[in-house]
Amino acid sequence: MKMLKINDHLPQVSAIGLGCMRLTGLQDEKEAGALIDVCTEAGINFFDHADIYAKGEAEAVFGRLMAGREREKMVIQTKCAIRPGCFDFSKDYILSSVDASLRRLQTEYIDILLLHRPDALMEPEEVAEAFRMLKKEGKVRSFGVSNHNPMQIELLNSCLDEPVCVNQIQFSIAHCPSIDAGFNVNIHNDAGCVREGSVIEYCRLKKIRLQAWSPFQYGMFEGVFIGNAKFPELNRVMERLAGKYGVSTNAIATAWILRHPAGIQTIVGSVNAGRVRDICKAGDMTLTREEWYELYLAAGKQLP
Repeated sequence: MKMLKINDHLPQVSAIGLGCMRLTGLQDEKEAGALIDVCTEAGINFFDHADIYAKGEAEAVFGRLMAGREREKMVIQTKCAIRPGCFDFSKDYILSSVDASLRRLQTEYIDILLLHRPDALMEPEEVAEAFRMLKKEGKVRSFGVSNHNPMQIELLNSCLDEPVCVNQIQFSIAHCPSIDAGFNVNIHNDAGCVREGSVIEYCRLKKIRLQAWSPFQYGMFEGVFIGNAKFPELNRVMERLAGKYGVSTNAIATAWILRHPAGIQTIVGSVNAGRVRDICKAGDMTLTREEWYELYLAAGKQLP
């Protein structure tokens, strides 16, 4: 498994992490525990949560599974700020959310706390004070964001004691507007519209680790492209490459993300232990340049 560095405050993390949103969908906690064991055996040490996943129950299940496991060998990330009808970066809400996550996760500290989606009413000074308190009290080691553009990060960083270290964005072969815009510079077409502020290039320049959520989805929760009749050419190419490398098409889709030189950590949300085990094979393979471009074009994209 490839390992990545986020910052000097954290151990290296696996290039593939487990997204824990669906833990509560398993039949029982014994099955969930077996999934965590498979992840550990495959080299995954990174587990991604959010306070809203199953209304907190996903964190609670994971917390109960922590018994008897070595906490220091796990890197646990969670998110906060999504409330019914609004996003909330207020100091009080951040602090209370972290305390609740710590109780559910049954841990003394969170390795990384992400602000889940941008809050238009953000006061960066207030966020900075919340982060300062959490760091001083040993409740959170490092901080990041999710679904933020470069200027939103710049505004936040202007008040923080240390810059955010992670930005988690939706990213896959079939959903990569930042890649599309990069190819279509100075061209008057839809693909050339920069909707996210060149976030990949920005994060590379600022040493912010990008994380990809929904690596097998297209559109905004429109569905999975693997095995989907809407993507016949993409699936044909993935199947051929899967045969070449002796892996699944899910692993090929993951390897496409990992091939990018930004070192994009891939957050996989599957709770199928066998599927996760096979996806992890992507952490030990590297697609060629030609294969990466072939997959991009097979997804229906065009090069100028």
